[in-house]
Amino acid sequence: MIRLSLADIARAVGGGLHRAEGSEIVSAGVEFDSRKIETGGLFVAVPGERVDGHDFAARAVADGAVGVLAAREVEAPAVLVPPIPAAERSGALALAGDADGSGAAVLAGLAKLARYVVDRLPQLAVVGVTGSSGKTSTKDLIAQLLEPMGPTVAPPGSFNNELGHPWTVLRADERTKHLVLELSARGVGHIANLCQVAPPRIGVVLNVGHAHLGEFGSQEAVAQAKGELPESLPADGVAVLNGDDPLVAAMAERTKARVVLVGERPDAHVRAEDIEVDEQARPTFTLVTAEGSARVTLPLFGEHHVGNALAAAAVALELGATLEEVAERLSSVRRVSARRMEVSETSDGVTVVNDAYNANPESVRAALKTLAAMTRGRPGRAWAVLGQMGELGEAETEAHDEIGRLAVRLNIDRLVVVGEQAQAMHQAATLEGSWGEESVLVPDVDAAVALLRAELRPGDVVLTKASNSVGLWRVADALLTGGQTA
Repeated sequence: MIRLSLADIARAVGGGLHRAEGSEIVSAGVEFDSRKIETGGLFVAVPGERVDGHDFAARAVADGAVGVLAAREVEAPAVLVPPIPAAERSGALALAGDADGSGAAVLAGLAKLARYVVDRLPQLAVVGVTGSSGKTSTKDLIAQLLEPMGPTVAPPGSFNNELGHPWTVLRADERTKHLVLELSARGVGHIANLCQVAPPRIGVVLNVGHAHLGEFGSQEAVAQAKGELPESLPADGVAVLNGDDPLVAAMAERTKARVVLVGERPDAHVRAEDIEVDEQARPTFTLVTAEGSARVTLPLFGEHHVGNALAAAAVALELGATLEEVAERLSSVRRVSARRMEVSETSDGVTVVNDAYNANPESVRAALKTLAAMTRGRPGRAWAVLGQMGELGEAETEAHDEIGRLAVRLNIDRLVVVGEQAQAMHQAATLEGSWGEESVLVPDVDAAVALLRAELRPGDVVLTKASNSVGLWRVADALLTGGQTA
């Protein structure tokens, strides 16, 4: 973060000083976890469902923080944010256990501070990425393509909400050239709010799927929310839109910015042709642009990464990279965020594909197709260990049913469904393929691990995928370490 005094921070958030003169200088990062505070940093006291950051304010200062961003008086130097009346609290700022609105007030203050910093960094190229699936992987790709062109800040993992978003923004300083941000939404208006925190000049929309359908109600509502990103772009900005998704392509009518279409359609400005997938499901394709074309081999697992790579390529080209540089960098990217198509091998020759960070119908379909490609023509069996896809609302049963049937159609050898909430997958697979032991429903992670340990053979490939709350990454970890599930 840029160097700011506590008085500067108070002005930025519209708050007041408490136990502070104001001349104290924040010279390090902003943290909401008191265990990670650095000397010279600013501690953000966020109330949570189980603990309240205000209770750790004094400890954070003792550990080196200059001061605290807080909603109420604490036993430490602080900037106190103004309260937010209940009638004005946005659902986007809602925190579990935030009965008095102090959490919403702190998040609003953090957002104001982030905007204050961005406005003082005119050299910063802000890139926003959204979509129902693939946001984190694409954000990671963009950051890797831009880093050779100048210092680049991007969030770790999926820091993409009202807390992680401004926290990431505040990692930028005078040296930072690129700020790559991932934007999520749980409702209409959320992405527009995030765009106010750090106004993007380039916006990427990947797809409109069924993620969070239980909260939005329809894909059209999801499209309305995702389209807030291109709507927020300035006239001299760039909207990178997936031309292969009709709901995304239609967002070209909702932006003042110049539109760059990516995809496989012939009129896409940045497109993929001649896609091939090797025996480990790693895609190779011809990247075609106005500058010419170049062959790219992605060292990532799954053909679905081609679309992510096209979006990343479009951003890098807009920010000054050459076609040759983009092709070379794409061919040497690495997986950055954990539990996303993370491929490892056990000591006895079983391949484990840990894609268990999260799940929605689109991402599970992509993962199953990758599993099928990785086992095609090989002696080992394909195992899909799947659990509930959350937040689907009334579409939940139908969505799980479709995944179970797809597993059969893709000739997945064994399906292990974990948890009663996902039993529609098991039932559908049994009906679709008249399966017997090929599909099994187990109650929990421990039961899945016990089954796999008893039946896996060298050469088998195991995919684990479900919504993060199911914890299917524990299956992958147990298989790889030989230990118990956590």
